[in-house]
Amino acid sequence: MSSEGTSPDSSVGIDRSRRQFIAAAGAAGALGLAGCQGGSTGGEAAVTVASLNPMTGPFSSLGPGQRTGAELAVTEINNNDDYDFEFELVTGDTETEAGAAQSEAQRVVQEDGAEFVFGAISSSVALGLNDFAAQSEHIYFPGGAAVPITGSACNEWVFRFETNTAQIAEAISSYSVNNLGNNVWFHYADYAYGDSVYNRTSRRMESASDDYTEVGTSTSELGASNYGSFITQISNSDADVVVLGMTGGDLVNFTNQAADQGLTDQIAVVGPTQTFQSVRAGTGANSVGTFGGARYDPSLETGDNQAFVEAYSSENDRQPGNFARVGYDSMRLMAKGMHEAGSTEPGDVRDALEGGTFTTVLGDITLRESDHQATNPTWMAEIVEGDGGSADVELLEQVPGSETLPPASDLGCEM
Repeated sequence: MSSEGTSPDSSVGIDRSRRQFIAAAGAAGALGLAGCQGGSTGGEAAVTVASLNPMTGPFSSLGPGQRTGAELAVTEINNNDDYDFEFELVTGDTETEAGAAQSEAQRVVQEDGAEFVFGAISSSVALGLNDFAAQSEHIYFPGGAAVPITGSACNEWVFRFETNTAQIAEAISSYSVNNLGNNVWFHYADYAYGDSVYNRTSRRMESASDDYTEVGTSTSELGASNYGSFITQISNSDADVVVLGMTGGDLVNFTNQAADQGLTDQIAVVGPTQTFQSVRAGTGANSVGTFGGARYDPSLETGDNQAFVEAYSSENDRQPGNFARVGYDSMRLMAKGMHEAGSTEPGDVRDALEGGTFTTVLGDITLRESDHQATNPTWMAEIVEGDGGSADVELLEQVPGSETLPPASDLGCEM
C-alpha cells in the first residue's frame, strides 16, 4: 500500500518525501511542519490535528455539528491517561468550496504543522483534500460520502469513518423497490455526492428487483432554491418513489416545496440523508411520512454510543447528529491509531489504521485494508411525528456492516 520510497519500515523515505513537500511549500511551511516532528510518543507529546468544516456556504448548517463532535473527542483524548500524547486542535472554514478548502488545508499543514486532518462535507471538496493529503503525506479523514473518496480517488493517506453512498444504497435500495414501489425517479444535486447517489442506488435497485423501472431523472445546481418545476415534472410522471441525492439546505428546500405541492402525499420520497438532524429541524412536519437511509441515530445501543450521547448532550444541550458522530470518531480513530502504533509519525499511524478494527459509536468497525473505508452498519428509516410537532426517526431495517460494502475493486480503489 505504501508508495515507492515510503515503506512502513522506512522513516528515512517518509522524511525525505516530507522534506521535498516542505521545500515546495516554502519557508513558512517548513517552519510549521518542523514544529510537529516528533516520531514515537513520549511524555506528553503535542500532536497538531485540524478540523476543517463548512462554517459558511451551502452546508453551513452542517459544519458546526462536525466541529463540536471533533472538539468533544479532543477534550476526551486529552483527559485520557491511556494516551501519552495530547491533541492541539486547529480549525478552518472550507466554505463548501474546493478552493477555499485547499487554502485552509495548506494553512493548517504548512503554518500550523498539522499532520492529521479531518473535515469537509461536500464530496467535491473532500476529493480535493484527498489529493492534498497524498501530496503532503498527512492523514486525512474526510466527511464527504461520495464513493470515489475511498473508491477511484483513494490513496494511502485517506481513511473514512463517514458512511459512503454505496453503504447507504444497501440500506435504501432493496427496501424501497420491494416495499414502496418499483417505478423510481431520481432527482439529485449536480456534484460528486449527487452523482454517487444516483449511480449506486440505481444500480442496487436494478439488482434488487426484476420489476424495477427508472422512469426519469432530473438534476439541479448545488445551492438552488426553487424546485417547483422539478416537483411538477415528478408529480406528472408514473413514479411511485423519488430518490433525492441532496443534503443540507438543498434537501430542506426540496422537501418543504414538495410537501407544499402535495408530492409527499402522492409518492414515497426517499433521501439518503433525509434522517439527518438538520434536515428534520428544517422541514418539521413536512418530512413526516418520508423515508431515508440512516447513517446514525442517538438511540443506537451500538458500541459506546450512549456514553457519547450523554457526553455530547451534557456539553451542547442537544443530542448529536450524524456529522457530530463523524467528527467525534474520526478524531478518536486518529488517537487509537497513534496508540496502536506507539507513534505519532503519520506513516506509522497509517500502517496501524490500515486494516485495523476499532470500537466506535457504531460498534466495532474495520478500516478496510483495501480502501480504508469503515465497515459501518446502515439502516432504512421512516420520518415519523414526534413530540410537539417535531420529526423523529423510526428505524425499520438494519444492514450489518459486513454486508454494506462491495469489494474495493468494484468501487474503483487501487492502492
